[in-house]
Amino acid sequence: MKGSKAAGMAVAAALAVGVIAGAGLLYANRDAFFKAAAPEPPAKSDLARFARGSLTRLETPAATPMAPDYVFRTRDGAEARFADFRGKVVVVNLWAMWCAPCRTEMPTLARLDEAYPDDRLVVLPINVDATEDGLADARSFIDVHEPLPLYSDMTFRLPFELPGEGKMPQTVLLDRQGRIRAHFSGEADWASPEARALVDALLAEPAA
Repeated sequence: MKGSKAAGMAVAAALAVGVIAGAGLLYANRDAFFKAAAPEPPAKSDLARFARGSLTRLETPAATPMAPDYVFRTRDGAEARFADFRGKVVVVNLWAMWCAPCRTEMPTLARLDEAYPDDRLVVLPINVDATEDGLADARSFIDVHEPLPLYSDMTFRLPFELPGEGKMPQTVLLDRQGRIRAHFSGEADWASPEARALVDALLAEPAA
């Protein structure tokens, strides 16, 4: 009986030592464990260096998909697509009259547009108000922010076709091949030095 009791105590002691040793090993390797369990952050392109100042939240993924083949409308109601602007750097800005930050940043987009020739840079504000009254108000609003044009998408689907996934305002930068190179959700100063530097970097890339 005493022998059985002693054997049981020995087994229990061995198990305890094993548990302690295992815990120690896990503790010693905890950083490697959590590093392996955590997903790798998405790779960024070299444009990430411009994510500063008002563009701190700029997203610059290494993957560069083409802009969607999506139809929106000109001021006169004609069809327009992103492919129509190939050969130029394009700053696409989705905005609406009900979106206060959209209206606040619009003057900075106008100043950005004024700073570059039309044959190099296109600032493309696309209004997404879903009613005729909203579009009429947008037309009056954009007219006091020359030289910006008016484009529209009254279906409100375009914000979900672009990387911001419905966030407003949403700004997407396309290179001259029509690829999505950077995007930003929220209000920013698009006339700031960092925004100009970002546009300059895209303009400095080879055309093809």
